[in-house]
Amino acid sequence: MRIAVLVKQIPAFAELKLGPNGRLWRDGVEREMNPYCRRAVAQAVELAAAVGDGQVIAFTLGPPVADEVLREAIAWGEQNAVSTTGVLVSDPEFSGSDTLATAKTLAAALTLEGPFDLVLAGLNSVDSDTGQVGPEIAELLDLPFAAGVRYLSVKGATLHLRGEHDDGWAQLKIDLPAVISCAERLIDPCKVDFDRRELVDPGLMKTLSATDLGPGPWGEAASPTQVGETRVHAVNREQVMLTGTIVEQVDQAIAALTRRGALDKKLPPDDLLAPAKIPPPRTPNTGLAIGVLVEPNRAELTQELLSAATGLGELIEGDVIALDFSGEKLPLGSWGADSIIDFDSQKIGVLEQDAAKAAAAWGESVNPWAILSPSTTWGREVSGRTAVRLNAGLTSDAVALEVDNGRLVAWKPAFGGQLVAAITTTSPIQMATVRSGVIECLAPRAYEAPIEQSNIARVSRVKVLARTRNDDLNVLADAKAVVGVGQGVDPSDYPVLDSLLIALNAPLAATRKVTDAGWLPRSRQIGITGRSIAPRLFVAVGTSGKFNHVVGVRQAQTVLAINIDPQAPIFAQADIGIVGDWREVVPLLAGGLDRSDDDRQGLT
Repeated sequence: MRIAVLVKQIPAFAELKLGPNGRLWRDGVEREMNPYCRRAVAQAVELAAAVGDGQVIAFTLGPPVADEVLREAIAWGEQNAVSTTGVLVSDPEFSGSDTLATAKTLAAALTLEGPFDLVLAGLNSVDSDTGQVGPEIAELLDLPFAAGVRYLSVKGATLHLRGEHDDGWAQLKIDLPAVISCAERLIDPCKVDFDRRELVDPGLMKTLSATDLGPGPWGEAASPTQVGETRVHAVNREQVMLTGTIVEQVDQAIAALTRRGALDKKLPPDDLLAPAKIPPPRTPNTGLAIGVLVEPNRAELTQELLSAATGLGELIEGDVIALDFSGEKLPLGSWGADSIIDFDSQKIGVLEQDAAKAAAAWGESVNPWAILSPSTTWGREVSGRTAVRLNAGLTSDAVALEVDNGRLVAWKPAFGGQLVAAITTTSPIQMATVRSGVIECLAPRAYEAPIEQSNIARVSRVKVLARTRNDDLNVLADAKAVVGVGQGVDPSDYPVLDSLLIALNAPLAATRKVTDAGWLPRSRQIGITGRSIAPRLFVAVGTSGKFNHVVGVRQAQTVLAINIDPQAPIFAQADIGIVGDWREVVPLLAGGLDRSDDDRQGLT
């Protein structure tokens, strides 16, 4: 069995800074293997060992110094008695590659060195956080794809796996060959010390140049997206460390929270709450059409996407067309769709490869101004495959959409939200996936959009055996206050938190180590490999304050930290800090909040 594993070298988070041109500064910056790629390497080696005569070939695209991640992959294979080699895809012509150009380059290298029974990649890279290269490579190689794999086994020529998706699980069966991306909890990561990496025989690595891969174009010349303005997304916290007894600190904390408006439950007048209304439908203008991919079981996100498309349509005087794969008869016209293409979802199901084929066929026939899709597991694969078919620029995980000189500008976060970059495209069709919860829904209109029926043939080799859904997915996203716990809070003590959760009407969230231990479900994990939230108030209880966790609450208006260690890093990431045993602090804080709430109600 021949297994290819894709690895990426990234700048260390701690070394992140921008150069004078607004681009990420890479000279002299410490580099490391992308954390998700470490899982992919470990899984590739384990599978190769299980079959007895398996081979692992690690691929990386980058400058000559990227051979360091190949050395680490090879050393891990050697440590586990698995034949492992490396391929460095490196040439100045490859510089400036966006996700599509990267996918084309790696797909060409895989074809040259193949065939392979299985291609493994990380779920995403934590620097750019696109999650698009995997599905784009799958489309270029005409292979099935599965994202976020948490469990897998190979039986003959069939891959059995369980995928960890946005709000649940998918049990799948796929005929090999295939491409998969590995979830964080799939397997313990590979990690090899520097000395052992240096002992790797250079003869186990080869380099492929642009000449080896063919005429191209490659790199920037093959990249339909461009990075414009880049901003460091700094969050300035007050960092007020309270002093005195626990009772005195709690009183000070409540006063500070009140001053900051973190406890204000009074709603603005109804006229300020009412959103703008969806405008009347336009006369069809398909030359400036905006397509919106409608994912099954994503009604709320679909409404957000249609609101975003409507706003863009007003700016460019274009119409909004919903490409409906849901089979749910949603009020798409009321939400902003001027017309609907209803694909036979009962025939094609929700299989991403089939949906991409249909979306691309529509794009080729209409040549729309833009195509928007949800930033979900489904949306990333469908949009990635569609972008390959249309040779279109794709911006992933956009948090804002604008129009500049008639072109789409998608603002995208990177490095866990530390950076926000403006991405534009040069391709005729512009594409973006949009993060949930960042677009305000417009008030629906009274309109039934005309529907055109469309049928397509099934091509996907993925068989869905079962799907499950976690119904509390939106609990954190919708909460005005959230309480987060780390390993410093034993699960047997969680009942102590109940009074605070009730006083704030807050759900309980957690760090990755808490969810890894099974103390709370993954849907409650906050951080770079979990969820990002923007509550009015976040209370950190017993958390150390590591970067990978606190990036998930960068958008919180106020952060209150409770920790017994006055030197805990969490205090540097908080507006208000209480030093003390949380078991003593929490009941006092809950009681004080109840009294404070009564006082505020008495004044209104």
